This record gives sequence, C-alpha cells and structure tokens, in this order.
Amino acid sequence: MNAYERCELCPNLCRVDRTRRKGICGQSDTVRIAWSGLHRGEEPPVTGKYGSGMIFFCGCPLHCQFCQNHQISGKAGEDVGVNFSVSELAELMLSLQRMKATTLNLVTGTHFIPSIASALDIAIDKGFKLPVVWNSSGYERPEALALIDPYIDLYLVDVKSLDEKVCSLFCGRKEYAKAIIPCMDFILKHKSYTDLERLKGTLVRHLVFPGTLPKTLEFLEWYSKKCIDKCALSLMVQFIPPKQDVIFPPMSDDEYEMLLDALDIFGIEDGFVQERGDDILWIPDFREDVPFPEGFADANEYFLSIKRNQYSK
Repeated sequence: MNAYERCELCPNLCRVDRTRRKGICGQSDTVRIAWSGLHRGEEPPVTGKYGSGMIFFCGCPLHCQFCQNHQISGKAGEDVGVNFSVSELAELMLSLQRMKATTLNLVTGTHFIPSIASALDIAIDKGFKLPVVWNSSGYERPEALALIDPYIDLYLVDVKSLDEKVCSLFCGRKEYAKAIIPCMDFILKHKSYTDLERLKGTLVRHLVFPGTLPKTLEFLEWYSKKCIDKCALSLMVQFIPPKQDVIFPPMSDDEYEMLLDALDIFGIEDGFVQERGDDILWIPDFREDVPFPEGFADANEYFLSIKRNQYSK
C-alpha cells in the first residue's frame, strides 16, 4: 500500500490518507519545498567551502511554539511552498551538486520520506554523489527511518530535551521526550561511528531553552553515557523567538560558564559550542528568493524557475 494512504511516517500516527487530505504535518502526498540553495550557516564540516545544498521541506510533524521556520512548518507553507514531482526533486538534488554543494542537506523531510527515497534513486542513477545529510527534529519513527537510512551519510539530528514539561512548552508535544529515545537508538545502531571529516555518522544538535539549564545538564549526562563515543555534539545557546512580542532573558555569563564546565565534567570533547553574542538574526523569510542574511546563502536557479512557473499560473 502507498505509505501516504494511511500515514504512519511520524510518531503522531495520524493514519490520514494523505492522497485525499492533509495529515497533522500539514501536508498531502505531494512534495512541497519552501526553499533550496547553498547555505553557509551550518556546522563547518556540513557547510564546507561553498555551502551546504539545502532543501527545506514544508510542513512538520512537530508544531514548536518558537520555531524559527514557522513560516513553512505549519499551514503557512501553503503560501510560500512550491510543489515538486519526484522527478523534479531528483533534478533539484542534481542541480545542487552542479552548484558545488558540499552536502545535500534534507531539512525536515520526515513526512516525505517515500518520495525523497525515490528521488534519490533517480538522482543516483544520473550521477548524484553528494554526501546526504538528514537534518531532523528527532521526532521520528524507526520504521520510517529504515526507509531512508540506506541513503543517509550523516544524521544532523536534534535532541531537544528529554523532559516532558520542556517538550510540551518548547516542542509543541510532550511526547517528543519519549519519541527521541527509540529514534536515537535506531540512529546509533546504524551509525555507530562518526567521522565529521568524511561526513559520516551522527551530529547531535541541542539548543539550551530559556530557564531550562538544569534539564540541559541532564541531557549532557545522558549524552555522555549514550552517545559520547558514537556521535559529535553541536551545542547551541542562542535562543531567538520568531516573534518579538515574546521576550526571554539571554543566558547569563555564569550559566554559560556552567555549561562549559559541564562539558569538561562529562568528558564531551567532539563537536561544536555556539559562542554567545552572535548578533545575526537567523529568522529566515521564505517569501524572499534568498531567505537568509546577506552573504550566507545563494538561491538555486532550478528551484526559482519551478517557483516562478507555479506562481505565474
């Protein structure tokens, strides 16, 4: 049976027939893309010399209250997204390779896994060779990941929190705290060794949410026991809500030092730690041809041609 006809691709298990109506992710069975191009704001190995070849998919199984990609993660994706056939998606992948992208970076593709796998088959047959990055919230089902895992070189996966209260407030679903464990079990089983120079394995992202430092320390302890010899860590401290009517106090000097001390205490050395004081506004505007700050991204002309064609009708 078509995987979209009774969709169980994400932990929501909404079982909606997405060939007829949209699931909790906000999407049908037609791949919808918000933007594609080179992006130079990812972690250094992923970005490389020219940038990471990004494909931002519309929709999301989560509905995080403070999502930086809020324009495309929910119903708003109907206003900014572009429909792609599987063959067009394959050509988009190949066009990013022609742009000299370091990696193919698939952002929030969970609810389109069957189509992405089919597109990769077509692209590979036509000479596609880029390392494939699965850029994910971590709200995944192992059964769905098994369909895309053979194509993935590097998992760039969030572990947002292991605490239900934190997940309820910042991730939109308290169930995230339970879903992330089998997701990471699957990833660690299939990518048990990480070599960032070769873009192989798993890079775990964790953002410190405001007022939740004790829960981050609990995550770091978990990471040290579960992941330390298998993954690299990208620890982020710049929480920027997309709407300025909600203000959270920035991390203090003492909290930042406590965080750095915790990395030493838990023996976590491999990876990256975001510096404080970054004044770049990373909230993208996907209505623009280049949604990111000047100098950090280049649009993909093939994507723009599809977009202009659809929006001119």
